[in-house]
Amino acid sequence: MTYAVDFHTVSTVGLESSPVAEALAGLRANEARYFKNKYDHVFTVEPAGEAPEVIDWVHRILREEREIVIASRPLEATSFEVEGIRMAYVFYENGLSVNVMYTIDDAGKRAVGFKLSDGMEVPAELAERFKFARQKSKLAGTIRGSYFVIKNAY
Repeated sequence: MTYAVDFHTVSTVGLESSPVAEALAGLRANEARYFKNKYDHVFTVEPAGEAPEVIDWVHRILREEREIVIASRPLEATSFEVEGIRMAYVFYENGLSVNVMYTIDDAGKRAVGFKLSDGMEVPAELAERFKFARQKSKLAGTIRGSYFVIKNAY
C-alpha cells in the first residue's frame, strides 16, 4: 500500500520496527518537504515487499560502484522522476536512508546519498569508507549525510 508522507504531522507508519523509528520518520518527512517545496512533488513510499525493482536497482548500484552491501533490512522504498532526474529512495530498519539521484540525460549528475537518522550508529559497511557531514533539521533533528558520484550507466 502506497503512503503519501505528511511532513506537517510526522508519522512512523511503515517504520515501526526500527529502533530509531521517530528519527527515521522525521528524516523521511524531511525528504517529503524538500520535494514538495522544490518540485511540487508528493513524496510517496511503499513497503519494501512491494518495491523489489527499486531496491534491486539501488543495491545493484551500491554493489557495482563500491562493493557495498547494506546489512539492514529495507522497510520502504520509492522511485519517481522530477525534471529529468530519476530519484530512488530506500529506508532501512537501522535508520539509514539511501537515495540515488540519476539524471536521465547522459551529461547530467548521478550520485548516491546516505543519510543517517538521529541516534543511530554509522553502519559498519559505511564507517571506514565515508565521512558524514552534519545538518540540522526541524523534522529530523541532526542528520548525518555523505555521498559518492556514480561513474557507470544503470
